[in-house]
Amino acid sequence: MSWTTTSSEPTTQLPTLHDYLDASRQILSLVIQIPPIDPSTSLRTAYLLRLSNDTLSSIVGYPADPYSLPEAIDWLDDLDQAWLVVLQAQVWDPATGSGVDLYIDAADASRGTKSSPVSQTERTRLRSLIMGSSAVLEEWLESQKDLEREDEDVDSMLQKLGLQAEFDDLFSRTLDFLGGLNGIVV
Repeated sequence: MSWTTTSSEPTTQLPTLHDYLDASRQILSLVIQIPPIDPSTSLRTAYLLRLSNDTLSSIVGYPADPYSLPEAIDWLDDLDQAWLVVLQAQVWDPATGSGVDLYIDAADASRGTKSSPVSQTERTRLRSLIMGSSAVLEEWLESQKDLEREDEDVDSMLQKLGLQAEFDDLFSRTLDFLGGLNGIVV
C-alpha cells in the first residue's frame, strides 16, 4: 500500500467555488443559530471567527469567473450580516433571515441567564481578519482578471460585471459597528 498521492487525485471534495460556498453556507447557518446566551455566546463567536478565517482563506484558492464571483460576493455579504447579528448579541431568526434582539426576562436574569458581549480581543481579531482579507481578495481578483486586457484594473472588471458597489460594501456593516475603517483601502 502506497501513501503517496498523485497530482491526478482530487485534493478536495468541493472542486468548485460554488460547491465550497454551498457547504460553507450550511455551516454558517448552523453557527449563527447558536443562541447568544452564556456559555454558548463565546462558542458562537469562536466558531464564526474560525469559519470566517477558513472561508476567506479558501475562496482565493478557487478561480473567479463571472458566474462564481457574484455568488462569492453574496456569501461574503451574508457573512457580514452574520457578524452584525453576533456583535449585537442578537438571536438569528431563520424565517426572516435577520437578527432579532435578545430579551432576558427578570426571572431568567435572577437565575443567572445572561449574554456576554464579544470581547475586545475577538473584535480585534475580527477587524484584523477583515482588513487582511480585503487586501487578499483584491489581489485574488487582480490575478483573475481578463489576461487579454492587461490595461483593465479590478475596478473596471467589477464594474463590467455590475459588482463594484457590492464589492466596495463588503463588511461595511461589521466595520461600522466595530468603529470605523470602512472605506479605507489597505
